[in-house]
Amino acid sequence: MTTPTGTAPSPRALARQRRRASVTRFWRQYRAERAGLYGLAVLALCALLALFAPLFVGSDVSSVTRAPGRPMQSPSTEFPLGTDQFGRDLLGLVIWGARVSLLVGLLAAVLSVAIGTLIGVTAGHFKGWYATVMMRITDWFLVMPTLVLAIALATVMSRSLTTIVVAIGVTTWPTTARLVRAQTLAVETRPYIERAKALGGGHRHIMSRHVLPNVMPLVLAQTTLIISSAILAEATLAFLGLGDPTVVSWGGLLQDAREAGAVSAGDWWYLVPPGIAIAVVALAFTLCGRAVESVLNPRLGVSR
Repeated sequence: MTTPTGTAPSPRALARQRRRASVTRFWRQYRAERAGLYGLAVLALCALLALFAPLFVGSDVSSVTRAPGRPMQSPSTEFPLGTDQFGRDLLGLVIWGARVSLLVGLLAAVLSVAIGTLIGVTAGHFKGWYATVMMRITDWFLVMPTLVLAIALATVMSRSLTTIVVAIGVTTWPTTARLVRAQTLAVETRPYIERAKALGGGHRHIMSRHVLPNVMPLVLAQTTLIISSAILAEATLAFLGLGDPTVVSWGGLLQDAREAGAVSAGDWWYLVPPGIAIAVVALAFTLCGRAVESVLNPRLGVSR
């Protein structure tokens, strides 16, 4: 391939062309997954609502002293989702809570995948006693209830969003570690790895330049699936009263509804909107993750 001037393109230009071609091919195949498109549309809408929440509902929507309505009003034209125990607009609180829930879910998933990828790649590459120790630690985390470990961490640490992110991230990485290690072992058997070693490639070069790019598609698919689990875990911790009481999240709204006695009083509008928001976003991330898996591994689409 030559440029219009007749000179051969540089290696960087070729790399950029290959990346653009890969992205174009991935998007063309992803569009064939109808469920994945639905999930992506829902996530795009939720992301826009969360990003522009200050414009839609105002930054004082969570203020108790500036509540615009009476406590526990049922849905009406003025308040489409009713009000909470302090008279705050529940529609505005649900939109504002998307900022925290999505942010915590994303950060926790990134932390979890980063830990799992690091352990999986290194355990698959070095093998020996290091792999044995890492895999035994991974097995220990796998058999321990994730929620129990997260509750224990959130209990001993200060109540903040950082605590929630750390508690979820450091307890949900074992599945990623096992998947990445299995993929790393498969990649390590390929001929170009042997050639790289014969040419003097060190451990860092082989893992970063050869192994990691080949496991990144698996990591990407795993990330989309873990985000939904992280959002559910954040809602569970907040519902149990272990979240940050100074911020509004969907799990925090459910916890406030429980404390206000919305279940026994029949105030369904206090419980249903945040619960539906959690379920819809978790389902959307799951649909996107399944679609990514199907694109990156076509054999999954054939077996379904």
